[in-house]
Amino acid sequence: MAPMTEHHHQNTTKVSHKPFKSRHATKSLIRDLAKGKIEGTEAKANRKTPHQQVMSKFDRKNQARQIRQTKHQQNVKSSSVFAGQNGAPRIIAIVPLCEDIDTVAAIQKLNQAVDAESLWPLEGHMRVRVYRFKQNLVYVPVERNLMTALDACRLADFVVFLLSPTEEPGEEGELLLRTIEGQGVSNVLTMVQNLDTVEPAKRRSQVVASLKSYITHFFPTQEKVLSLDAESECSNAIRSLCTTTPKGVKWREERSWMLVENVEWPSKLIEARTEGDVVITGVVRGRRLKANRLVQVGDWGHYQIEKVTDAALPILKKRKADDMAVDEPKGEEILEAPTEEREDLAGLAPYEATMEDVDALSVSEAPTEKRGVLLDDHHYFSDDETHLPDAPKRLPKGTSSYQSAWFLGDMSDSGSDFEDAADDEGDLDMEPPALPQDGLEGVDKATFQEPTEATPSEYSQSEMFLDPSPDDEAAQLAEYRAQRKTEAKEDLEFPDEIELHPNVLALERLARYRGLKSLRTSHWETSEDRAHEPEEWNRLLQVPDYTRAKKQVNSDAVVGGVQPGKRVHVHLRNVSLSLQQTYNPTKPLALYSLLRHEQKRTVVNYSITLNSDHPNPLRSKDELILQCGSRRFFVNPMFSQSGNTPNNVHKFLRYLHPGQTAIASFVAPITWGSVPALFFQPSVSMPGKLLGLIATGTSLPASTSRVIAKRVILTGHPYKIHKKLVTVRYMFFNKEDVQWFKALQLWTKRGRSGFIKESLGTHGYFKATFDGKINPQDAVGVSLYKRVWPRDARPWTEAETGGESREEELPPVG
Repeated sequence: MAPMTEHHHQNTTKVSHKPFKSRHATKSLIRDLAKGKIEGTEAKANRKTPHQQVMSKFDRKNQARQIRQTKHQQNVKSSSVFAGQNGAPRIIAIVPLCEDIDTVAAIQKLNQAVDAESLWPLEGHMRVRVYRFKQNLVYVPVERNLMTALDACRLADFVVFLLSPTEEPGEEGELLLRTIEGQGVSNVLTMVQNLDTVEPAKRRSQVVASLKSYITHFFPTQEKVLSLDAESECSNAIRSLCTTTPKGVKWREERSWMLVENVEWPSKLIEARTEGDVVITGVVRGRRLKANRLVQVGDWGHYQIEKVTDAALPILKKRKADDMAVDEPKGEEILEAPTEEREDLAGLAPYEATMEDVDALSVSEAPTEKRGVLLDDHHYFSDDETHLPDAPKRLPKGTSSYQSAWFLGDMSDSGSDFEDAADDEGDLDMEPPALPQDGLEGVDKATFQEPTEATPSEYSQSEMFLDPSPDDEAAQLAEYRAQRKTEAKEDLEFPDEIELHPNVLALERLARYRGLKSLRTSHWETSEDRAHEPEEWNRLLQVPDYTRAKKQVNSDAVVGGVQPGKRVHVHLRNVSLSLQQTYNPTKPLALYSLLRHEQKRTVVNYSITLNSDHPNPLRSKDELILQCGSRRFFVNPMFSQSGNTPNNVHKFLRYLHPGQTAIASFVAPITWGSVPALFFQPSVSMPGKLLGLIATGTSLPASTSRVIAKRVILTGHPYKIHKKLVTVRYMFFNKEDVQWFKALQLWTKRGRSGFIKESLGTHGYFKATFDGKINPQDAVGVSLYKRVWPRDARPWTEAETGGESREEELPPVG
């Protein structure tokens, strides 16, 4: 009988208790929970700053309401200048992009859509009152002229581009779009004229879609292209023009400006006088207009303000009998008059004659004889050399330091049992600092070793160096340079390389050049440049702290003056009366108030980017036409590398290649802030047109302490190579040049560096020691720098645009 097994079933009534949770954990539990954590890294429960505090629902609603109210107040403030019967009109520029566009017909279509009538027809523009929206509009029709379109669009609140359904804008229309976009533009609308002429009607939507695709390439925010032939779309366009708050242009809104409605010339002219007071009428826009600041009127120039008087229009009121009553304005009321702080027209500081002592002369001006080139801040080999360590000697093996004092020179016996002597501290330290960051003078740091300048020559001392015959040397030099030119054309490895004539002393031709251990970090001795700086250099505006000065200028511009939205008469002093002959009322004319010091000349810097489709590189110092803000200049910019360097030294660029960005420097009136800049040149693709846009940029902080260093490279050929010791030729052609430039550092294009040891013969051959063995196909180079000075700019006039004023070709070194 099988044994009986006892059966146990699970107890279903058993209750499992929850684990014990202690409010105060034990030390061991805390230690286990904090495994691997560092004390202080965990987030703290209490937040200290307001941004770290978690706001309640009520606080979040309150904050959102405050932000909404602030934005509403800003919107009301920006649109308050347009409020009222005689509020400031909204300026609308009508720009035709095609030749078959009629701007006058387009304006009439817009007015008919809202039953608007012109208050008065003006020459060049028309003022209209839109009663439906209680707004005043000023239409400024623009011709297909580049400068006229730029003048109209930079003072417009709205720019309306007109396209044709049958004709393409072409190169001229594209040029208008690129320049208007580049100088800064406010709100933009796009409309098409004569869309009803497209047949069949189903193709019209395709034409509109194609035009929208074209315009969004320049202005991506454009959502729709409206038709002038549809009255509803014209009404929608007027609604947008009257109700939208213009976003404005930043550089323009930081200054006071106005559209000139009328110019009143002196009625009584005196034959002997060439200048007189002129009254300009307009509505103040932007910031407050101050009489102490100078104003720029179109391309006329800078002028002082005599006074600013009220020019309010009469107010029309309705009576119960439906007859109109006119409130005549009061007599001439002076709103703003200049004070003792009024700025003058001088662009340079007053000249002060200074007497300099002989001790205060720069190194180059002092009548002391120099025996070597300037390297960083010292002329090597030019003063007493007793402080330098003694040259190492070749001594027999086993010679003690005491016995070595009895050997006056190197032994002339066989060098088989000689050894090289080193200093007590080892070899002389010749490790070069960081080289310029331009990719040309790189050092192979992976194989960089201590150089062997302290060691004597590894050639046999009994070897005699013989100069080659003049005919053989000339033939070899011509063959070598022809080969180098071919290589330079293929890979452009040495863009700054120059070739010295064998009969010209390098120390005379390159007298103003100096050496730098590092272009980015080496100190630039400015006292050496005083003898060569321009005559008026010390009279230029000095801006030690640009950020602080700009903040002070902006703070000064918001205090006092005539408030925006007021119609005024601006009385200008000493305006040339010859401008009356060239003044054209049909073209838009604007008045811009200059910020403080903006009439003073200094070294201004602009970032410049050459268009990638430009056919040729742009040569430095070529004449261009610059438009920056409200002013235009003829400039000869000097290009240099961009970026910030510790020593504020930047390499000069001879050419600006298509698509490349650099810094353009010249002497011109300062412009505060970042203002868009356009660079023009006589057009090549459109021969019938005068100007073409070749580059764009932005104004940068002005500085007279920014050093532009022009670099030249002298290259030589390794003639003989023995380990690290190389005989170099074709870099110099006489012994004096080798001695003069002996302190400079040599480099090769494959990253080796070294120094000149001694001159060989009288034809410029020399021995050099490098930090490693060099390749026979390598090229040895040395870099020299000199400071170049920016050129003056002059105001632009339309009469000079068509003239040929190109710069003559300059030699590569000067």
